[in-house]
Amino acid sequence: MEGLGQLEAAVMERLWEWDRPASVRDVLSDLERERVIAYTTVMTVLDNLHRKGMVAREKRGRAFVYRCVQAKANYIAELMDRALSEAPDRDQALLHFVRRRPPEELRELRRLLEGMSTRGVVDDARRHSER
Repeated sequence: MEGLGQLEAAVMERLWEWDRPASVRDVLSDLERERVIAYTTVMTVLDNLHRKGMVAREKRGRAFVYRCVQAKANYIAELMDRALSEAPDRDQALLHFVRRRPPEELRELRRLLEGMSTRGVVDDARRHSER
């Protein structure tokens, strides 16, 4: 799973938020509210995201429409997992990450972990990956 560049991330944010197939024109129209950008630039970004496996595309008429392949939460989890896997000491990196969490996040993490232990990790992981 590759990381995203700034424009790729802006495009993905829209696709995640919309949660529907979108054309290059749809994405372009929304991006143009913030910046001047060419149709071909957006088309290239969506093609790159397709090549990276972040979006699927299908032909509708003469144009493609694009949709997210995975939920944003799943993408973020993969980034976090990759970062942890690159740490020389995964346990220490995870511990430092947890220590930086505010108390309310730690309470939520405990609640989620307790829920996983009662339902089972596989069921919980499957439920979250379907979002």
